[in-house]
Amino acid sequence: MTSTNYKIPQSVLVVIYTLSGQVLLIRRTDAGTWQSVTGSKDFWDEDWADTAAREVQEETGIDARHPQCRLQDWQLENVYDIYPMWRWRYAPEVSRNTERVFGLCVPEQTPITLSPAEHTDWQWLHWRAAADHCFSPSNAEAILMLPRFENQIGL
Repeated sequence: MTSTNYKIPQSVLVVIYTLSGQVLLIRRTDAGTWQSVTGSKDFWDEDWADTAAREVQEETGIDARHPQCRLQDWQLENVYDIYPMWRWRYAPEVSRNTERVFGLCVPEQTPITLSPAEHTDWQWLHWRAAADHCFSPSNAEAILMLPRFENQIGL
């Protein structure tokens, strides 16, 4: 949250995957839904890639900047209405969020360390099954785009 205690309405969505086509999903503590890594910028001029790497580290323990990992900005943005249940986190005049989409290729068997305040469980699923398992339509759509951005993906 910013110094005003409001979240910045700019966030990242990071699809974490392996070349065999497995996608990491994590379960939210508040809603119990499954998703990829998401999170807001900490300050307005924070770089998108820095936000993505920070959120991945905070939520999964994965170092997105590790030489065996490859963080890729997919140059896609989703703009959507903020769900009413989460509007209180944003300034009163804010009703929409811009979400930048990233992919993060990680080695097989990458260890996961969840932030217990944010997530209760994790699982690797084949990318098509992962898309079906997501609560968020933009998250499911991003996962289904994976073969466009990773031509080596196991289909």
